[in-house]
Amino acid sequence: MNSIAKSLLKSAKHGRATWLRSRSDTSGKRHPRKLVLGIETSCDDTGAAVVDDAGCVLGEALHCQKEVHLQAGGIIPVVAQQLHRENIERVVKEALGTSGVSIPDLTAVATTVKPGLALSLGVGLQYSLGLVNKYQKPFIPIHHMEAHALTVRLTYQLEFPFLVLLLSGGHCLLAVAQGVSDFLLLGQTIDIAPGDMLDKVARRLSLRKHPECHSMAGGQAIEHLAQTGNRQQIMLRFPMQQYRSCDFSFSGLQNIVNNTITRKEKEEGIQEGEILSCVKDIAAAVQHTVTVHIMQRTYRAMVFCMKNSILSSKNATLVVSGGVASNQYIRKGLKTLADVNDFAFLCPSPRLCTDNGVMIAWNGIERLRVGLGVLHSTEGIRYEPKAPLGIDISKRVAEDSIKVPRLKKILQLAS
Repeated sequence: MNSIAKSLLKSAKHGRATWLRSRSDTSGKRHPRKLVLGIETSCDDTGAAVVDDAGCVLGEALHCQKEVHLQAGGIIPVVAQQLHRENIERVVKEALGTSGVSIPDLTAVATTVKPGLALSLGVGLQYSLGLVNKYQKPFIPIHHMEAHALTVRLTYQLEFPFLVLLLSGGHCLLAVAQGVSDFLLLGQTIDIAPGDMLDKVARRLSLRKHPECHSMAGGQAIEHLAQTGNRQQIMLRFPMQQYRSCDFSFSGLQNIVNNTITRKEKEEGIQEGEILSCVKDIAAAVQHTVTVHIMQRTYRAMVFCMKNSILSSKNATLVVSGGVASNQYIRKGLKTLADVNDFAFLCPSPRLCTDNGVMIAWNGIERLRVGLGVLHSTEGIRYEPKAPLGIDISKRVAEDSIKVPRLKKILQLAS
């Protein structure tokens, strides 16, 4: 472990890694028959929750490492692993304690095993296997993106199928949820995810030094500054205009933004690391360009689904989830897009959009109901850092070469 990692871990032990929440919805009533403990450690959040088969969150706890990783300007996997190890037992005990449920009372344990950071996934899996083997409980391995996609069914009465857009720091994809563990993948990022790109732009702009943003994560800082910026002052090229697919790309845009920042630094006569006078305009332009790109691909997905009768016009629904879905500018643009195309628009609450134990436990409940992936033997269980979601039909989408309305109309919708 290098010196930076050791320094971050030392600061975490002095209280800089914070408890975000623990809550209980217990009411003193008898617990329903099915109770699932969900455990999440795919990245830098250690989450646990107990959810019953009525969709009640009986208890949850979450330990967030954000403050620690902010010091390094990004997630260091070995640090994330160590912090998961130090906190997972405490998080699980907190969730169980507030729920009033003991481990013998559980129906099953559900844990994220794919995709994610290998070192982080390993901590959650190892701890979970220890529990299920000790208490002889069924184990439900969870696909992280499936859990995000189905979280909306915890808070809304939504039937399959529906279109889902998942936006986060590590993922970006469009899929049709046809059932529990039954997805058609329409498109995904071919390089980096939007959350990752926004974080990198924030680091390049040195937003931690900005007086309004010193305690914010990169994406939050971009959204905050963009509110008072003028996006029309900075012209950025929209990605993948020549490709009529539902795939995304953000690395090229990031390079364009970096070049723009370098040019502006030269114009203002400042060094890298100093705050540009036009930083809010850059933030606004970046956020808008990312939003339009996402909207354009989502528009094509909507048309494709209706054209091929994958969704019914009577109850077509767009679900947006993942950490980046908490961005209100992006959410507003997608809501407007849904309205224009007669799609219902649903999005989990911001606290359920980010990584948490509730979504993992709920995915476990969904799988229990239909009898999918409930394991009574854990032999051979492995974590998978990379794992596709569903059946990939993205080539078919591209072959349809669906033309969406002119960019000018999408720009108007996003404004």
